[in-house]
Amino acid sequence: MRGIIGMITAISLTASVASAEPVPSTTATTTYHRVGVEGVNIFYREAGPKDAPTIVLLHGFPSSSREFDPLIPLLATRYHLIAPDFPGFGHSDAPPPSSYAYTFDNLAKTTTAFLDKLKIDKASFYLHDHGGPVGFRVMMARPDRVQALIVQNANAYEEGLGPKWTLIRKYWEDPKAHPEVFEAFVSLAATEQRHTLGTSHPERYNPDTWTDEFAFLSRPGEHEIQAALLYDYRTNVASYPAWQSWLRQRKPPTLAVWGRNDPSFIAAGGDAFKRDVPDAEIHQLDAGHFIFDEQTDEAARLIVAFMTRQGF
Repeated sequence: MRGIIGMITAISLTASVASAEPVPSTTATTTYHRVGVEGVNIFYREAGPKDAPTIVLLHGFPSSSREFDPLIPLLATRYHLIAPDFPGFGHSDAPPPSSYAYTFDNLAKTTTAFLDKLKIDKASFYLHDHGGPVGFRVMMARPDRVQALIVQNANAYEEGLGPKWTLIRKYWEDPKAHPEVFEAFVSLAATEQRHTLGTSHPERYNPDTWTDEFAFLSRPGEHEIQAALLYDYRTNVASYPAWQSWLRQRKPPTLAVWGRNDPSFIAAGGDAFKRDVPDAEIHQLDAGHFIFDEQTDEAARLIVAFMTRQGF
């Protein structure tokens, strides 16, 4: 009797395994590369089938393409993903400011050349934080390349600037007179708060994220690079009207997936995209500046649904 029961159990288990759907390995598709672009080695992540629609992921401060690690496996079964590190960030070269101009114009110029080198002729653009001012410049330089736009706390409107930007404006007026503004901007406390401020689920936040980012900010020469970019950020605010005009004229299919608790780029900045792209989809998620700290699955679901509706 025990033998018969054992045979039945084995047959049942075999049938169960045979009928189960296999889980595809998506993390295994991610590869890591470096390519020389105008004398600077650019590091980038790549995933997904190369003949699938491409999404270019442009990261924020003070992170790198690493911030997209939770998202990439969820999109890689459907899309070809390219996520570069900007010069001075992550694993890309960080030449001193004496040999590379750390302006958003120049970051965009390098990123445009990077995409040209990879022969990315058509793509959707995912913009976060610094990826916003870089991405808008890249898209305006080659509007024929743009298929769709996804913004995640990538600000393009005055009303999206949180209270801390009042102090940063003083820094723009006279950086030498306000060194305390920059020191606070790159402090460990500020690095942590970009992730944790406003969250209702602090237990979901991995402290390695901000300690790793702070270690990056503490590298030799990094303060000079980031001070130059913080000062140049004033050119982004001055460019908002031009970006808004481009949005009104081109009206790219647009999805805003915003962390509504972000103290830097507040929720109004996400809602404002609807003004220039009336058909834009706006989703305010219960998250901070980095939505992948706690809303990766929801963000991926919204992105896939949006891209599917666009025919990608």
